[in-house]
Amino acid sequence: MSRSLPPMNWFRVFEAAARHLKFTAAAQELGITQSAVSQQIRLLELRLGTELFLRQARGLLLTDAGRKLLPMVSQSIDQLTAATQMFDAGPEHDLITVATSVSIAQFIIAPNVQSFHARYPKTRVRLLSTIWADDFKSTLADVEIRFGSLGQAGPNARRLGPDGLIVVGASHMTQPISSTPLIDTVGTSENWRHWAAAADLEIDHDPSLIVDSYGMAITLAQQGAGLALAPRFLVAPLIGQGVMVQRHPVEIAPTEGYFLRSNSNNAAAQHFCDWVIGVMS
Repeated sequence: MSRSLPPMNWFRVFEAAARHLKFTAAAQELGITQSAVSQQIRLLELRLGTELFLRQARGLLLTDAGRKLLPMVSQSIDQLTAATQMFDAGPEHDLITVATSVSIAQFIIAPNVQSFHARYPKTRVRLLSTIWADDFKSTLADVEIRFGSLGQAGPNARRLGPDGLIVVGASHMTQPISSTPLIDTVGTSENWRHWAAAADLEIDHDPSLIVDSYGMAITLAQQGAGLALAPRFLVAPLIGQGVMVQRHPVEIAPTEGYFLRSNSNNAAAQHFCDWVIGVMS
């Protein structure tokens, strides 16, 4: 009988937070938001049925359970790192590696990638889809498209847009926002509370679905599961096709965004970046 394990990312976040004993420092190391760190730690604690940290004004303390878990998690991460390094390959001819947010892969790259191959038929593309910023390995990727802040994205990164957050739903859903299920995306600074304040609307029910990427939120909303708060450029094609609609004119500016950067010494990587920007313009 197989056992169901918590997501690997939860353990990676726990290990970083346990080393620093501060969620802020762990977030900076992993390249994600502090809210994402706090959320994943809380989810791991709920899954394990025990508290791993004692929250104090000046930082964190590991509980007995946290102290027992830390060496096992650290050892497992070290073993996995060593195992994957055996398979790290050097650069391959005419092949670029694109490490990208899964949402960008789903809604920007996948529907349009044939046009890239038509323009650059000799360039092969290896796509590595990710969710959390700590999944990126810049030494292996020629192009990175990650979600986070400019500081997390690194030097020479370009923010993709327009990325204002708007409320979208399936075109057949017509009930008022106040009585429609909401879909929330964790790991972002802005949420339904911020949008409702900007729209001067009172929403008295909590999100009924919580997901870990804008892409999943959009997919669920497209299927009629509720309303999503998502970046405009991700949903613009679906709105244009008539399968989704913007449910309210208010748009809020997000703290985080999607950032594009590449190996400036790789001409094919530069071509891919130019192509992404062209697709979105």
